[in-house]
Amino acid sequence: MHVWPDTLAGLHAAASVLRAGGLVAFPTETVYGLGANAWNESAVRRVFEAKGRPADNPLIVHVAGTRHLEGVVQDVATLPQTVRRAMEVFWPGPLTLLLPAHPRLAPSTHPMLPTVGVRMPNHPVALALLEQANCPVAAPSANKSGRPSPTLATDVVEDLGEAIAGVIDGGPSSIGVESTVVAIGIDHATIYRPGGVSAQQLEDALSVPVSLDAHLLDPTSAPRAPGMKYRHYAPSAEVMVFMGDTAAVEDTIVRVASDPAASPAAIIAPEQVRGVMRGSVLDWWPEPGENYTVALSRELYRLLRAFDRAGAKRILIAGVDPLARDAHPLALAVMNRLEKAASGRVVRV
Repeated sequence: MHVWPDTLAGLHAAASVLRAGGLVAFPTETVYGLGANAWNESAVRRVFEAKGRPADNPLIVHVAGTRHLEGVVQDVATLPQTVRRAMEVFWPGPLTLLLPAHPRLAPSTHPMLPTVGVRMPNHPVALALLEQANCPVAAPSANKSGRPSPTLATDVVEDLGEAIAGVIDGGPSSIGVESTVVAIGIDHATIYRPGGVSAQQLEDALSVPVSLDAHLLDPTSAPRAPGMKYRHYAPSAEVMVFMGDTAAVEDTIVRVASDPAASPAAIIAPEQVRGVMRGSVLDWWPEPGENYTVALSRELYRLLRAFDRAGAKRILIAGVDPLARDAHPLALAVMNRLEKAASGRVVRV
C-alpha cells in the first residue's frame, strides 16, 4: 500500500489511481474514507470486497461542491429549496443528504434504492483530491466492516493492508464520528444516522420540523442509512457503557474494573476516575476545560483501537446523555456509536 503525503504530488498520484478504477483512502473531517470512482461499477464493487462489506449496505458519494452534482443526482434543478438551503449552510461539512440517484452512478453505490447519500467533506485534502480526480467518489469508512472507523492513516494501513492502492496521510480527523444522514422534503426532514450536524441545527437552518428515523428510537426496526444496518465500531475487547449520575458512574466503573475477570481493563471517563486502577491498561479523560462529548467524538475510535492493541479485555466508558439540558450537538451521534460498539451493553446506575 502506498502512503502518500498530503502534497500536490501525492494528490496527483492518488487522483490518477481513482480515475483508473483503483481504491484510495483519504482523510475527511469525520473519518478516513475508502474511495472509488462512483461512476465505475467494478471499482465500487472492489470497495465492498476490500472492506468485507455486505453488498446491500449503500455508500456515500463525495463531491467537491454543488457544481459536481450532475451525474450524481437526478434532476438537480428540481431539488427542493430546503435541500438547497441545507447545502448552503452545512456544505462543506458533516451532512449527508439522501437525494434521487442519477442513472450514471454505479448501481452498487445505492443497491436497490432510488436515493443515494451525497456529501461535500470539509477537509482541504479531500476537496483537493475530488477536484483532481474529476469524478464523484463513493467512500465508506476505510476500515474492515465492523471495526472501529479509522481516524488516522495508520488505522487504514492496519485494516486494509495491501487490499487497496494506498492512503493519503492528512493527519487525524477533527470530528471523529461519521456524518449525519438526512432526507429533507419541502416541509419535513428525517435523520437516519446521527452525526456532526444535530436535529436542532437542521431545524434552525431549514425552519422545518426534523424527526429521528424509527431505527434510532427502536433498534429492532430496519435502518435505512449507510453504516447503520450491521454491527459497527466494535473492537475485539468487550465494551460496556455506563449512564447516570457522574459520581455513581465513576464508582461503578472503579468496581467493575477492579474485578479480576475484567483485567486488564481500560477506562474512558470525563475526568480522572477516583482511585488507583490496578491492572488497567489505559485511563483516558479530556484535557482540562475540554468538553467531554467533543473530545470523546474525536478520540473514541482511536482509543478503541489503542486499547485493543494493548490487550484490554474490557473497555469501560462513561456515556453521554443526548437529552441533558446542556447536551452538546454531538451527544446523540456519540451515544449512538457507543451503543453499537457495546452491542447494547449500556448500564444505567
